[in-house]
Amino acid sequence: MILLNSFSYNIAWTYLVLLCAESKVQAFQHHLQRPHHHPSQLDLSHHVVPSPTRTTNSNSNKSIHLCATENDENMVKSSDVVEKTKKREKVMAFLRKVGAVGGNKDFTTAMGVDEGPVGKNSNPMKEIAKTKSAYKWCTETGLIDDMSQPFPGSASGSEWAGFTDQVMGGISKGICTRETVEGRQCNVMKGKVSLYNNGGFIQMATALSTDPAKSLTVDASNFDGVELDVLYNGEDDVEKFNVHLRNSACLRQFSSYRGTFTCNNGKSWETVKIPFSDFVGYGPGSSETPFDPSELRRLGIVAIGKAMEVYLAVSGVRFYKN
Repeated sequence: MILLNSFSYNIAWTYLVLLCAESKVQAFQHHLQRPHHHPSQLDLSHHVVPSPTRTTNSNSNKSIHLCATENDENMVKSSDVVEKTKKREKVMAFLRKVGAVGGNKDFTTAMGVDEGPVGKNSNPMKEIAKTKSAYKWCTETGLIDDMSQPFPGSASGSEWAGFTDQVMGGISKGICTRETVEGRQCNVMKGKVSLYNNGGFIQMATALSTDPAKSLTVDASNFDGVELDVLYNGEDDVEKFNVHLRNSACLRQFSSYRGTFTCNNGKSWETVKIPFSDFVGYGPGSSETPFDPSELRRLGIVAIGKAMEVYLAVSGVRFYKN
C-alpha cells in the first residue's frame, strides 16, 4: 500500500511538471507570434513604461531601478521634444499671421468668384509689420490704403488679394504688383479680361476690418462715398472700372453693391469719387436691399464686363465726406 501511494505520488508529480512545461512552451510560442516593432517605429506619445516587479535580491533592485530611471529620462526627453515642436509651430503661426513683404501678387491662375473671400499671404518669411493695435480703423480716419505698408498689407491693417473668373470657367488672367508709377507708390492691376465661357473680370480686393477678432465689419455711415487716386493706361481714351462693396445684406459670394468710375488714358494721376448713393445691389440679398454703409465687410476694384487689356494703378483708397 505504501509503495502504491508512492508510485501514484510520483506519477502525479510528473504529470504536474509536464503540464507546467507545456504551459511555458505555449506562452513562448504566443510570444513569438506577437508583432515586434522596431524602436524607431515606437509611438512615444502612447508608449507606457511598465512598473518594475519587486524582488528581494538587492542587485535585481538596483537593475530595475536603473531601468526605470532610464525609461523615465526617455519619457522626459520625449516630452521635451513634443514641447519644443509645439513652440516652433506657435512661432511659425505667428510669423504667418503678421507682416508682409514687397513684391508681386500673382493671380494669373487664381480661383475665385467675383465676390469671393479675401485671401491672405501665407509666406512665413514675411517682414514683420505693425501689430493690429498699431493700426487705425479706416472709419476713424477715412483712409483705407495709401500704399505705405509692405505689400500686400494696407495702411488700415488688412491685406490685398486678387481674383479672376477662372472658377466660373473663364480664362481671364491678371497680376497685382506694388510699383512706383509717376512718382507714387501704388498697386497696379494688369492683365487681360476675356468674356469667353461666361467669364469677364479680374479684381483686387481687401477686407475693411482692421481686426476681425473685434468686428468683421466697419461703420462708414459718417462718410459720403469712396474716393480713389488712379492712373489708367490702356487701349481706349476712356475706360470704366467698378468698385464693389459687400455688407451683411450680401447673401452669396457673387452678391455686392457696385459703383462705376471713369478713367482717362494717360500718364497723369487723377482722383475719382463714387457717392454711396450710386452703388447698386447685384445678387441675392443685395439686389432687393437698399445699400447701407454701416456694416461694410470689404472693397474690391474690378475690371469687368468687357474684353480688354488692363493696366490700372491705384495709389490711394479712402472714404470721403462732402
